[in-house]
Amino acid sequence: MQMNSATAPCPPSSCSTSSTFPPPPRFTSVSRNSKSPLPLPRAVCTSQRMYRFAGVPNEAYRSSNTSTNYVVSRYSLGWSETQPILPKQSVNKDLSPLAALVTSKSQNFSTATLVGDGKIGVLLLNLGGPETLEDVQPFLFNLFADPDIIRLPRLFRFLQKPLAQFISVVRAPKSKAGYASIGGGSPLRRITDAQAEELRKSLWEKNLPAKVYVGMRYWHPFTEEAIEQIKRDGITKLVVLPLYPQFSISTSGSSLRLLESIFREDEYLVNMQHTVIPSWYQREGYIMAMANLIEKELQNFDSPEQVMIFFSAHGVPLAYVEEAGDPYKAEMEECVDLIMEELEKRKITNAYTLAYQSRVGPVEWLKPYTDETIIKLGQKGVKSLLAVPISFVSEHIETLEEIDVEYKELALKSGIEKWGRVPALGCEATFISDLADAVIESLPYVGAMAVSNLEARQSLVPLGSVEELLATYDSKRSELPPPVTVWEWGWTRSAETWNGRAAMLAVLVLLVLEVTTGEGFLHQWGILPLFQ
Repeated sequence: MQMNSATAPCPPSSCSTSSTFPPPPRFTSVSRNSKSPLPLPRAVCTSQRMYRFAGVPNEAYRSSNTSTNYVVSRYSLGWSETQPILPKQSVNKDLSPLAALVTSKSQNFSTATLVGDGKIGVLLLNLGGPETLEDVQPFLFNLFADPDIIRLPRLFRFLQKPLAQFISVVRAPKSKAGYASIGGGSPLRRITDAQAEELRKSLWEKNLPAKVYVGMRYWHPFTEEAIEQIKRDGITKLVVLPLYPQFSISTSGSSLRLLESIFREDEYLVNMQHTVIPSWYQREGYIMAMANLIEKELQNFDSPEQVMIFFSAHGVPLAYVEEAGDPYKAEMEECVDLIMEELEKRKITNAYTLAYQSRVGPVEWLKPYTDETIIKLGQKGVKSLLAVPISFVSEHIETLEEIDVEYKELALKSGIEKWGRVPALGCEATFISDLADAVIESLPYVGAMAVSNLEARQSLVPLGSVEELLATYDSKRSELPPPVTVWEWGWTRSAETWNGRAAMLAVLVLLVLEVTTGEGFLHQWGILPLFQ
């Protein structure tokens, strides 16, 4: 199968305009059951819809594109839910069934009221990647020096950078080989710049003049560089849009924490109105774009109906979900369900599964693991597999090398005969247009707090300012019970946790001795030459 992207061509460049004053975003809450990691027949899923949005500074806001009047309470820091004046039956008849900052039907409104004399900016946040082989080791250092990636106990946080240096030096040779195999560097910056330019054009077509900026977390252009350009351009209203469909502590959360620290130290930024769209996996346009790509790639198989649809998402440590309350797993599972519901509407009822890739280190990550699941699928007799990189909107090393090379080889060795892979969204027209609609729909909430959908299973994150977003996240995290309460003997989770902590402590002690004395086996092997 050809692995070239099926997305629209993207001219490299960036700055913008867009649409009209939208009605308040309508949100949905969908209850899902957990699924087995192995092949599942498609079942009809029913969704319980709940429509919410939170306070804007006005006393009340009336939606003029439905027959229902929604009264919105004044802004408050807590969660708020609107109450329809008319009966629910009337509401459900008028509201669209799939919504969460859904694609806007905002052409009947004017953006003049929203924009005024202000200058609108959109900040796209992404991971970043090394553009040359020489960039690999410093990029890895920046990655592992992030406390949201490697979380050390408070007592040992002074070792964050030495540990990051150690890991980056050890991993650099293997990582360089991977980047060399995809052309000598990551295409992430080029693709993200192209997405920014296409988003700018889409906003312009929707009558919203805005400039679009790119801020990377671990490589150029760094978030700090983008913020400086935003200040030079005199932006007064900013929409922060992480290019991660699902929220996680280690992706959107890390970038937003960096933004929080930058905002606190700068008077201009403190006074600049802004809002954050923390996750957008449930948007109608995104779901349709993913379904379109999957449907197209299925046609490359001789028997499309027999193909296993294999969603592969970037993994996170299990502790992030169970101990820190990360909503990533819940959002990912709901995202897969929504895509499969859309495919089912098109009479595509293939079996599917979800697994997690890219784990690092000895700690337990979200399961099932992609590599182990591929082997099990082969053992169960699956012959055709279509890989779908569900948490990535741009091609980079985890799609071009890890999925296209490593997992493909593993699949063929495991007895899977036919392999395909859905390209990342890139500049796919439906996807870009939907991002533009998300920006437009967020404008009424610049400077105020809006709330995304909450589910009974402590989920999703607020749409609001950086400070409010992180304050809500932190308050949820502090309420969770500790992961281990007592010591247990034997092969138990508790024992493994304490053994792991003891091993980590020993490694940290040895690393401190190496760094402070300049002697030891790491220096003898040439692994830490920079500390000599």
